[in-house]
Amino acid sequence: MKVIICGAGQVGWQIARHLASEQNDVTVVDNNADLVRRATDTLDVAGIAGFASYPDVLDRAGARDADMVIAATHSDEVNMVTCQVAHSVFGVTRKIARLRAQSYLEAIYRDLYKRDHMPIDVVISPEREVAEAALQRIAAPATFDTESFLDDQVQLLGIHLDPDCPVLNTPLRQLTDLFSTLRAMVVGVRREGTLFAPEPGDQLFVEDQVYLAAHREDVKRTLEIFGKPTRRQERVVIVGAGNVGLAVAKALEKSETRIRARVIERDRARAEHAADALERTIVLNGDGMDSEVLAEASVGRADAVVCVTDDDKVNLLAAVRAKTAGCKMAIALVNDPTLVTLMEPLGIDAYVNPRATTVSSILRHIRHGRVRGVYSIGDAEAEVIEAQVLSTSPISGKSLREVDFPEGALLGAIKRDDEILMPDGSTRILEGDIVMIFAMADDVPEVERLLQVSIDFF
Repeated sequence: MKVIICGAGQVGWQIARHLASEQNDVTVVDNNADLVRRATDTLDVAGIAGFASYPDVLDRAGARDADMVIAATHSDEVNMVTCQVAHSVFGVTRKIARLRAQSYLEAIYRDLYKRDHMPIDVVISPEREVAEAALQRIAAPATFDTESFLDDQVQLLGIHLDPDCPVLNTPLRQLTDLFSTLRAMVVGVRREGTLFAPEPGDQLFVEDQVYLAAHREDVKRTLEIFGKPTRRQERVVIVGAGNVGLAVAKALEKSETRIRARVIERDRARAEHAADALERTIVLNGDGMDSEVLAEASVGRADAVVCVTDDDKVNLLAAVRAKTAGCKMAIALVNDPTLVTLMEPLGIDAYVNPRATTVSSILRHIRHGRVRGVYSIGDAEAEVIEAQVLSTSPISGKSLREVDFPEGALLGAIKRDDEILMPDGSTRILEGDIVMIFAMADDVPEVERLLQVSIDFF
């Protein structure tokens, strides 16, 4: 597949890294020559320095025979014009644009992106994706990471194991025997900084971070078995009233379970805008790192603080201050993946990585076969892939033990009609099944090969 990626920032670079590693023909375009050079020096990609929306620049990037254009520059307008030029001048069939401004995303304007107007096939909104990720963290306070799969019937849960975890030092195959009715499976383990897909004989130890695939109805029981009792969230403090913070606050106002939220925003104009946009939420104009402002927001009695400003360091420090003041749970938005290792020493419970969230959203639309969803783990170390099994897929009709899955991949759950199956070696994979697979980054191409349709399917 020939792909042009416009924008060589964090998101563009990560997408290029994924696609290049899978032997796609990738060209990166950015008006910053240094960013282009970084991409071409570190990745197996071509690079063009120039404005992505200029027809001659797209022409030099190979738009005449490109299969897809991904417009992920920092400018919404450049991304939109790039897609328009790619369509009108070069006839590129697949166009994805990242748009931040909420006005472009209003439902009443959805006709704007039809082929006769602004021909964009997929619109990605980082702010909305990140807000949704933050809300999932709030809904699952005992986890540091969570995502829904298989039509919301299976949850991926990231859990940090404490010394009082009841299932420490127990081989995973024994967990299946001990809790035979539990619909949950450990699919990934991070130990001393290294992520891996566990074997049945592996044990879990204190300080491990484990990823579990759990049936929605068994999430509460799963958390209890792993020493993480659930608690209801009633008071939430949000630091930052930008697009993400505002979206989180609006969602909490609409929540079925009544949650009282307070928002702290340093910029007065933005605070006033948030106050006008929200109905029941109190908005405070002040610095989220200021102890007095946090006290005014009653952060010490809050069940969670969500720090979602556009500055990673502010988010980390505000989260630490809130925890010191007595807040039960701290969630921080962190763009720089190298800062994630500071979470545990600083006592921050969960984080949201906008880059990983946006990358996952874009990858969802460019994978091979019938891939319905992709979720990136850590700093793109692994992926959780949701895909439909077709009759021509190599795994169709085979039992799990007959499938030559790579060492770094585990099948976590299967949706068959309306039933969720937690598989074992004897489980047979059938045409039409929707599968959830955890795969280390190096093993993703092989997993895709197992899912891929053959040419005769068409």
